Amino acid sequence: MAESKKGDGATTVPDQLDEKAPFGSDTGQSEEIGVVKDGMRVHPTPTADPLDPLNWSSFKKHTILAIVMYLYFMFTYITTTTVPSFPGLQDKLGISYSQVNWTVAIPALGLAIGPLFWSSLADIYGRRIIFLIGTLIAFGATIGAAAAKDYGGYMAARFFQGFGVSPGATVGMAVVSDLFFEYERGQKLGLWVLAIDTGLFAGPIIGGFMDLVSADWIQWLTAILFGVLLILEFVFMSETLYPRNYMLARMPIGEPGMADIERDEKQQDDPAKVELKRTKGLFLLNFRPVPGMRHPRPWDSVLRFILTFKYPVVVVGVLMFCFAWYWWVLSIVTMIPAAYVQYSPQIQGLLFLGLLLGTLFSEVFMSGRLSDFIVAKLSKKNNGVRVPEMRCVSRRSADVRYRGAWLTY
Repeated sequence: MAESKKGDGATTVPDQLDEKAPFGSDTGQSEEIGVVKDGMRVHPTPTADPLDPLNWSSFKKHTILAIVMYLYFMFTYITTTTVPSFPGLQDKLGISYSQVNWTVAIPALGLAIGPLFWSSLADIYGRRIIFLIGTLIAFGATIGAAAAKDYGGYMAARFFQGFGVSPGATVGMAVVSDLFFEYERGQKLGLWVLAIDTGLFAGPIIGGFMDLVSADWIQWLTAILFGVLLILEFVFMSETLYPRNYMLARMPIGEPGMADIERDEKQQDDPAKVELKRTKGLFLLNFRPVPGMRHPRPWDSVLRFILTFKYPVVVVGVLMFCFAWYWWVLSIVTMIPAAYVQYSPQIQGLLFLGLLLGTLFSEVFMSGRLSDFIVAKLSKKNNGVRVPEMRCVSRRSADVRYRGAWLTY
């Protein structure tokens, strides 16, 4: 591959990138070389580079995972924590119950639009800066919601709350994929999903007790949570977008306990000799495209979303999930104050305790780790080859439990 250098200490980058390479992960070098663990090829292929997120310590990886989960917890927390305070909001803003219901829908709109805006930018400038900017927007919007004096201002603030926290979805999943091997992701993504489910049900419980102070203090507490998250991101979250294929062409592959099945004699043994700023070597606030990568256009995430409709099976599955889970839960959540008007906001919040406990039980015993175990067993029967459909097996038990719960209800 041709290279260009711009003076002493300049970053070495490829002159041309393969146009067929995936966005945010490639510079045209294919990952045909591989690493084997327990008889199965691992993905992604690790390097011997200490700046490779796959080689970071377990403590650092899980610290970043915890920060990602924190943001994803806030993803749904902001939508439901205000529900027990609906009567107080009606009095403060002088609005009807129908109007106060929209205060839950409008941040959900920001959550839906946000990933289309942030996803491509995260593949260009990196994950860390997007997390910081998004959290800063959510932090400012939450202060605006707490101080709002009229319905219009409150609704605008609520929209930007959702828009700011939305990187927790697509960008958060990308961070998990950057940090962990494919065979680990069932458990890690299970924890990530647990965060959004916990936020959905913990929100009304916490909001109900904060309503003892005032409806405004529900938002002030949320602002404090965002402020703490912003500090954690700035101090502990390193960039995880890594020019893997660029580095694989220049360094030996492998990880402790794994077998390098192909080795190029021209590869460098010393990572310091590769003059490419990456991950922890990037500037603290990086506003430039991450070097050594093929970057998408800013609008490519919108284009990919539109192209999804070429695949009806995917669209139908997503719509069914959205309406069976998010819409169904929110449609019940927002009617709790009207259905149980005889109870205090604190008691109304505690009505979600059963849903929260069920979510925790399901994740611990029947989700991520179980999925990884099933995939590992099926892979061994398939000559060590993993396929995505293997994840669907663990879904069957969830379908049975879901239908049973419906019938019981």
